[in-house]
Amino acid sequence: MKNNIILISALLFASTSSANDKVSFGAGLGSLYAGIGINITKQSNTEMKHLSVGCVSYSNVYGETCGVGVGWIKSDIFESQTVNHGLGLYVGIVGTKTNYGDRKALYGAGIGYHYFFNGIGESGTNLGVTITGGDGQDGIESGALLQIGYQF
Repeated sequence: MKNNIILISALLFASTSSANDKVSFGAGLGSLYAGIGINITKQSNTEMKHLSVGCVSYSNVYGETCGVGVGWIKSDIFESQTVNHGLGLYVGIVGTKTNYGDRKALYGAGIGYHYFFNGIGESGTNLGVTITGGDGQDGIESGALLQIGYQF
């Protein structure tokens, strides 16, 4: 799964650029940050592509469960005049898989809603929620990643 995420991120970031695209860094909690973590984004006025590294759980016994994620958020899907609301796709770490006391990263995918206080292409605070699913111990596990963060 990690190799697929690396391939997807390479394709996202290698796509054509416009003069309005910029690179940004962020920190926070949620799918934009692969749990609690950081990201690097390629932003335009209407979309954001991100590569993130973060942790979704911590235990004194088992330590942390960390991983990577990639995503794509678009703010002009419904021909809206605002760049504050975005819908996104996410592929990456979505939780922790436990198997006989061993904990591993649970990878999966999700779809989310994101609100950017200053617009998707600008620095500022963002909030959101992503509904996720992944191949867990007993079949498909679903969940949600709440999001709060800041893009610099």
